[in-house]
Amino acid sequence: MSILEQISCSADVKKLDEHERIVLCSEIRDFLIGTISATGGHLASNLGIVELTVALHTVFDIPVDKFVWDVGHQSYVNKLLTGRRENFGSLRKFGGMSGFPKTSESDADVFNTGHSSTSISAAVGLARARDLSGGKYFVGAVFGDGALTGGMMYEAMNDAGRMKSPLILILNDNNMSISKNVGSISKYLRALRITPGYSRIKTYVEKAFDSIPVFGEAMGRIVSIIKHRLTRMILPANMFENFGFEYYGPVDGHNLSQLINVFERAKAEQKPVFIHVRTKKGKGYLPAEQHPDSFHGVGPFIRETGEMKAYARDYSAVFGDKLFGMAQENAKIVGITAAMPISTGMDRFSKYFRDRFFDVGIAEQHAVTMAAGLARGGYIPVFPVYSSFLQRAYDQLLHDVCLQKLHVVFAVDRAGIVGADGETHQGIYDIAFCSSMPYMSILSPASFTELEEMLDYAVNRHNGPITVRYPRGTEQCTAHMRHFEFGKAYVLSEGDGITIYTTGRMTATAEKVRDMLGGAAKIVSVPTVKPLDEKTILDNVSDVCCVLEDGIKSGGFGSAVAEVFAREGIASRLILFGFPDEPVVHGSIEELDRKYGLDAEGIFNVLSNTKGVNLT
Repeated sequence: MSILEQISCSADVKKLDEHERIVLCSEIRDFLIGTISATGGHLASNLGIVELTVALHTVFDIPVDKFVWDVGHQSYVNKLLTGRRENFGSLRKFGGMSGFPKTSESDADVFNTGHSSTSISAAVGLARARDLSGGKYFVGAVFGDGALTGGMMYEAMNDAGRMKSPLILILNDNNMSISKNVGSISKYLRALRITPGYSRIKTYVEKAFDSIPVFGEAMGRIVSIIKHRLTRMILPANMFENFGFEYYGPVDGHNLSQLINVFERAKAEQKPVFIHVRTKKGKGYLPAEQHPDSFHGVGPFIRETGEMKAYARDYSAVFGDKLFGMAQENAKIVGITAAMPISTGMDRFSKYFRDRFFDVGIAEQHAVTMAAGLARGGYIPVFPVYSSFLQRAYDQLLHDVCLQKLHVVFAVDRAGIVGADGETHQGIYDIAFCSSMPYMSILSPASFTELEEMLDYAVNRHNGPITVRYPRGTEQCTAHMRHFEFGKAYVLSEGDGITIYTTGRMTATAEKVRDMLGGAAKIVSVPTVKPLDEKTILDNVSDVCCVLEDGIKSGGFGSAVAEVFAREGIASRLILFGFPDEPVVHGSIEELDRKYGLDAEGIFNVLSNTKGVNLT
């Protein structure tokens, strides 16, 4: 039996000797590579954090001691060490184990995470709850250097540094987010990385001052202040010490004995501690070490070579190609990314238009308001961003862009269901929250051609803020779409008795439903979700009408159609198909459509059992 097979909790890790822990780390890497090559998932980040996690379980008692994992996709090792090894075959599968921390899954997952830069705030809250209730356990957060590009981290550190009780912050510094990190923070951490003697010198100076004899409590306080100030004169404080933390580092994140020693020292402190750990993303698997961005989140791959399945051209690639072509013609176009140039199709743009491309790191709020400034300065900013990440900048979207009616183009990638990443990443809310904003227009393509035409309109002809939302994956619609015309809906196919209003990827589903109904359904395609073409909507009312959308029903496309029906007093039966007001679980897109009644068969069954529908 392997060592890994004998581990189900922190107590089991503590029983191991130094050699056994080293073997355990090797077994964990082998297990992760083997499992994720079959299931897909987040590989490189987890390979880089193996020793750190093993050391954490060696020193601390999890889940009595509570650690929040920032983003959470690097928590696989923690899952392995807390009794979930046998469930790893179900990772990210429908009904299986989540790829992120889930409090419903294990007590060792103390806080649900899925987005970056939230962990310190959550840990501060947990620590204060501990203090209020008289608890004696440890609380901490584990986060990557990419998270430090998010402003929320500094709000949290500014608050946490003045705490008088234990809080342990662990920076997993691998110089990567999904892509390589950018900005001043990255440069600052790089400077700390190349001065490994910092901690040794700091310790030597402090020990020298500690040897000064002290007589009396009052004199002790005075000498303590003098020691602190003299130490700072000899060895200036770094940024984290200036925030109020006791700083340890940089520490070799793949040296177990060093990590354990530092964690033990941090455990002895009765104040906030910041531990700076250097790791290598993809450690132990050469293809992931050489291409950590490609192995950040992967589908199944060939373990021996690292070769991945070739994917068909998707919406992100179509967006990237179209924007690149337009930028060649229009020098006013500028591109913005929040640490995801490759994932959003901006790779070629970033290389050819370096002076017009801005990677701001994981800082969506800054990205949106910066885009507003660029628009005010006479440029046309285009910000491709995942739907679930755009919601992080809700206030900036409303306050800085929409209220000023600025021409900013939001290319909302991964709109609708994204599948295996689960509830924190499902892009089902953007229509609902964007619809309520003044001057905001919303476009939703059903095909690659529609996306290209919408982008051309949004960038070159529109006036004001505009969202072009498109799904993850490839083109599914088979119908011949009309040329895009802003604000216009149109009849895609004729039919009697039933009208299906549809937008985006659900147009392909509408086609399948129509065929299952024997052609007894009219399909009205609605490429412009806001402003809604009310005339076409009303001109095509049937005895039974339904709305299909890849988003939440509450406040979405269907709600907008229902408002039109209610205002006009239409008695026709209207059925809304969309996602309910609850977190949408992880699974494949097909499985989730089926679960929530948005697959063609589910919609057909509802319509065929609706009074007034005649299928003969």
